[in-house]
Amino acid sequence: MLEDMQKYINTLDTIINDESVPKNIRRSTENMKKILLNEKEPQSQRTAKVAHELEHIGNDPNIPFHTRTMVWGLSSQLESISVDKNR
Repeated sequence: MLEDMQKYINTLDTIINDESVPKNIRRSTENMKKILLNEKEPQSQRTAKVAHELEHIGNDPNIPFHTRTMVWGLSSQLESISVDKNR
């Protein structure tokens, strides 16, 4: 699971460092990264929060298409973790 979390962080870092992404989306992505790295909360809660935020920015009309694709993919992966952990 730790390897998967690192992949999610790397995807968020890609968005954060992409200058074609609007600043407000990069800031939101930085916040999501902090949420995922906060080990004081259960992983299922962290991933659910981030998946919800990703849905929000994925619908932003100013997000570049290539970033939207990454956001949707990451959101799907995180949602499956949240569901699996709650079973």
